Amino acid sequence: MLRIENITYAVEGRPLIEGASAVIPTGHKVGLVGRNGTGKTTLFHLIRGELALESGRIEIPRGARIGGVSQEVPGSAVSLLDTVLAADTERAALLAEAATDPGRIADIQTRLADIDAWSAEARASTILKGLGFSDAEQQMPCSAFSGGWRMRVALAAVLFSAPDLLLLDEPTNYLDLEGALWLESYLARYPHTVLIVSHDRGLLNRAVGAILHLEDRRLTYYQTPYDKFAEIRAARLAVTEAENAKARARIAHLQSFVDRFRYKASKAVQAQSRLKMIDRIKLIATPQEAALRAFSFPEPEELSPPIIAAEGVAVGYDGAAVLDRLTFRIDQDDRIALLGKNGEGKSTFSKLLAEKLHPLKGRLTRSGKLRVGYFAQHQLDELRAEETPLDHLRRMRPEETPAKLRARLSGFGLMATQAEIAAGRLSGGQRARLTLLLATLDAPHLLILDEPTNHLDIESREALVEALTAYTGAVVLVSHDMHLLSLVADRLWLVKDGRVTPYDGDLEAYRRQLLASDAPKKDSPAKPKPKPRGALSDLRAEVKRCEERVSKINDMRDKLATKLADPALYEDGRGGELETWNRKYAEVMEGLERAEALWVAAMERLEEAEHA
Repeated sequence: MLRIENITYAVEGRPLIEGASAVIPTGHKVGLVGRNGTGKTTLFHLIRGELALESGRIEIPRGARIGGVSQEVPGSAVSLLDTVLAADTERAALLAEAATDPGRIADIQTRLADIDAWSAEARASTILKGLGFSDAEQQMPCSAFSGGWRMRVALAAVLFSAPDLLLLDEPTNYLDLEGALWLESYLARYPHTVLIVSHDRGLLNRAVGAILHLEDRRLTYYQTPYDKFAEIRAARLAVTEAENAKARARIAHLQSFVDRFRYKASKAVQAQSRLKMIDRIKLIATPQEAALRAFSFPEPEELSPPIIAAEGVAVGYDGAAVLDRLTFRIDQDDRIALLGKNGEGKSTFSKLLAEKLHPLKGRLTRSGKLRVGYFAQHQLDELRAEETPLDHLRRMRPEETPAKLRARLSGFGLMATQAEIAAGRLSGGQRARLTLLLATLDAPHLLILDEPTNHLDIESREALVEALTAYTGAVVLVSHDMHLLSLVADRLWLVKDGRVTPYDGDLEAYRRQLLASDAPKKDSPAKPKPKPRGALSDLRAEVKRCEERVSKINDMRDKLATKLADPALYEDGRGGELETWNRKYAEVMEGLERAEALWVAAMERLEEAEHA
């Protein structure tokens, strides 16, 4: 049992945690949530004893081992597998002990059997595989991998060591969707106590059974997964807001009397009495979320479909193809999620769309006016650390006034105080907001987002969902956040074995498929796989999207036909203009033909599924 009793901790004299208490029963899995900057990571340091409490106490069972990922594994010559095996220090020490006494040798063998030491290599390999490392990669030295991958090794090591209290701080930030789903499943089966800081709603709903909420310097324990906690909290906030509305109305009524009669001798005493009553009315504090939720994406003008089309395209590096035989089209109303394990080519495909890579062969066409916005995690590190957000914007928009630049920043939740802070001193969430602002500054018709929710808290993620839903450009998403993908994406493309192809199931079907592939294989005959429950609804949604696309292109055709019916267009000297409008009409008719073909194909797939 982890017991937190009336603890207080301050930073530079400012209380961060004050009089906070909570009890976490042994073996429970708990999500620690709260806005960025409220002190969640600090609480972890306090539990580990790395920081000294000002008052209160934290009790942990005697002899309990605490584990967590504090930093990445060093880039040494030790293999990934041996690095993970070394995390079980008792096993390593017993195996290294050069005992000669028969009694001691017997004790060592008994203890090795007790801690299941002989299956350790298989267990370590399973964890590494779940986090995305192939058998061959597990034998490679740590120095062969980047920092993000070495963070995965550090996570694998702490999971393998199986501490009695596992503290994880945003572990999915350096995982892809496949790794995040595997971690969810692993934590749900973990035999000891888990306390995890996360803004991933899927993980908080499936891997934990309780929520510990840090807000207003206090801790509140909810014996429920995240969605139910959110409902309870929303109801409480609604009650609080209603009480505040009544209090504000009462204050306004009293103030109106004071304003009317303050200087009238016969009413002066009553006015003073009402001023005292106003002072006694206290508004209930509520979280200041609205100002930090903002994302305001500029709206691009509409382009004729498709905005990008590919036929038989190959793309890769140094002449070697990573992806081949790519045939696809993207329209401005598309919302596409890229699925697939790390290393399969999702980033390569994103770079192809963003023109950071060019086709090795095949035909790739783009709308002539196409603007692309690209957000990737590495771009956070490319911000100029010494420059403020205002400086970054001023370089890109030198003609705009300071007021206009500040308005742009506030539209992404970066208020006056953050506008003047050097980027190197901004929090991860603030730098993500700035990078998103820079990526969307030119009102792109296509927005490519590679893990956009890392460093964003739950409220900010919800705001991003709202902004992307309202956005009128196309979106291509790579994310481990299934909640974001489920609300934003309406098409799933699987990047696998050098190809990019539509995925027929829904996200839940993909999650089940991944977990089933990681499950131990049995000798029993394979049973017929049931049709995913969401498949029919997905097909109906695809038919509806096709219908809407055909309708939209028909509208464009009618407008162009009206333009071409104008006699003035055929007057002498306007031949070039006429040629332009005829070409546009031909392009739209070609797009209409393709859209109708897609509509017919979608209808046929739906009919086949309904009669299967």
